[in-house]
Amino acid sequence: MLVIGCVLIGFSSSLFSGNIPANYATLTKPFFSPPGYVFAPVWIVLYVMMGVSIYLVLKEREEHDVSKAVRFFIAQLVLNFFWSIIFFGWSNLSLAFYEILTLLVLIIFTIFSFHKVSKVAAYLLIPYALWVAFATLLTYSVWTLN
Repeated sequence: MLVIGCVLIGFSSSLFSGNIPANYATLTKPFFSPPGYVFAPVWIVLYVMMGVSIYLVLKEREEHDVSKAVRFFIAQLVLNFFWSIIFFGWSNLSLAFYEILTLLVLIIFTIFSFHKVSKVAAYLLIPYALWVAFATLLTYSVWTLN
C-alpha cells in the first residue's frame, strides 16, 4: 500500500502541473537534458523504491524510534509533490531550483535517518538522491537558459 501511495503522490502532482510535455518542449534545455519520455519511467521506479523504503522503516517501529525518519520522509515527499507544480504549473524556474535544492537536502537527511533503522531502506533511496541531484543541476541549467 505504501508503494502505491508513493506512486499516486507522484502521479497526482502531475495533475496540478499543466501540460508537462508541452511545457517542457518550449524550454531551452542544456545539452545533457534527457528526452522527455525518460522521466516518467524513472520516476515510477524511484517512487516504488521510496515506497519499499518507507515500508522497511515502518516495519521496524517496534524496535526503533522511527518518528524523525518518518518526518523527514514526509517532508521530502511533500517537496517532491510541489516541484512539478512550481516548475511546470507556475513556470517559476527560480523557485523550482531553490525548492529542489531543499528537496535534495531533505532526501540526504532521510537517507541518514533511515540508515539508523534499516540499511536496506537507506540504500533504496540512493538512486532517488542521485536522480534529484541530476534534476537539481538540470533545473538550475534550465532556469539560467530561460
